[in-house]
Amino acid sequence: MLKQYDVLILGSGAAGQSMALRLADSHSVALVTKRELADSASNWAQGGIAAVLDTADSIEAHIQDTFTAGAGLCDPDATRFVVENGKRAIEWLIDRGVPFTREPDTQLGYHLTREGGHSHRRIIHAADATGAALQSTLSAQVRAHPNIDIFEHHIAVDLILGDKVGHSGEGCLGAYVLDIEAGKVLTFAARNTVLATGGTGKVYLFTTNPDVATGDGVAMAWRAGCRVANMEFIQFHPTCLYHPQAKSFLISEAVRGEGGLLKLPDGTRFMPEHDAREELAPRDIVARAIDFEMKKRGLDCVYLDISHKPAAWLHEHFPNIHARCLELGIDITCEPIPVVPAAHYSCGGIVTDLAARTDVPGLYAVGESACTGLHGANRLASNSLLECLVYGEAAAQDILSKPVQAAPDLPAWDESRVTDADEEVVISHNWAELRRAMWDYVGIVRTTKRLKRAQHRIRLLEREIHEFYSNFRVSNDLIELRNLVLTADLIVRCALKRKESRGLHHSRDYPDLLPRARATILRPPRRHRRS
Repeated sequence: MLKQYDVLILGSGAAGQSMALRLADSHSVALVTKRELADSASNWAQGGIAAVLDTADSIEAHIQDTFTAGAGLCDPDATRFVVENGKRAIEWLIDRGVPFTREPDTQLGYHLTREGGHSHRRIIHAADATGAALQSTLSAQVRAHPNIDIFEHHIAVDLILGDKVGHSGEGCLGAYVLDIEAGKVLTFAARNTVLATGGTGKVYLFTTNPDVATGDGVAMAWRAGCRVANMEFIQFHPTCLYHPQAKSFLISEAVRGEGGLLKLPDGTRFMPEHDAREELAPRDIVARAIDFEMKKRGLDCVYLDISHKPAAWLHEHFPNIHARCLELGIDITCEPIPVVPAAHYSCGGIVTDLAARTDVPGLYAVGESACTGLHGANRLASNSLLECLVYGEAAAQDILSKPVQAAPDLPAWDESRVTDADEEVVISHNWAELRRAMWDYVGIVRTTKRLKRAQHRIRLLEREIHEFYSNFRVSNDLIELRNLVLTADLIVRCALKRKESRGLHHSRDYPDLLPRARATILRPPRRHRRS
């Protein structure tokens, strides 16, 4: 079945939904999402959005904080572009009705918090569930807009390139998309396709990411001929709740920003021994410090203690964290929270320009799937939602600046030479093996031997998965596994190329910092470069 639109957006997080709303008044938009509209990493974001909103703060200070966290690898133009457009992005959200936490007796009228790596209070938030407040506000408007068609429980199989379907030189013309519930592959034709598919967290055994974070956009873009960059920089969030009944529950950066202290089981603080900024050090430093203490002492976890704050204050500022912990028998008003690091954010991704364009004409990438250059070797807390919004607007403006062209006629998905899978257990076993190998060998601290061991296992899995994909009908699990194993390979290839320790990439074999910071850029064998 052929579906034709002006714009096809794959992904329904902050980047995808904000783009849809910016485009829909003049363009027909298809918004494709693997689960429900709200199932995205954006919806899980707790802390807030970083932007220069207070006169005591400055653009230059935010840029410098971003540079410092990024360990010399941030792109100056991209960083300035995002920071300078931050205030307008927040004003757009306020105009849309996002219910940020207010503080009436201040110049701004909204409460600003501070997080690790920031020199000022500049994080605007909605209590401790900013992402959920943003997503629910935008989702209601997306659902109500007559020019936006929402396709829930649909997953992109692959992008459609013009030169592969008889439209030579026309770049990306849409995507083949699996209707998961019906088991049928649909053809979506669009002159503008946007990858807003989120991150890669599910490539690791432990992650703060939702189950949908399987590297789909990066994998599809690579297969289409796009460069990817800096995939070795995986941010491990220092404080994921450690509890057998808690799946991927994040304890916000803001808890440390508001005075939370990291402690050993006996109540001793340890961050002062690792960094002068103590608990407010950037995430990579805090994550490595926790990893060091856990391995040194044989601990299952460490503890984050904010019980010294008044109970009423905690209820007001961290209602969701308080409620979730209480469900599990942890009262944060009088006891510390058990925490461990977990894979959280991918700073690398598909190479884009300041308009979010990729190497393939007609194809854009926004949000965590993109590598804009903003994050460098380590993302500064709460810059991610800001990047989604700023580059979402930039991509929308680029699309709006072009004349609307009719979507092309495209061939249907061909499954004449495949059959139904006879052993689905192969997929689940390969998935588990991949995630365990990545956790064991490509984690917070790396060695060349570990990376090569991971690469060997990944290559074996790639061959098995390719054979499975070639012979059987696609399913959601198979598509995700195919994308995950390719994403894992790209992460390891980037990590092996970096002969230093910088930001989130810490190598025991190369512990020193090279004098010049260089991006790690991978180029696929065949590229469809912009003319």
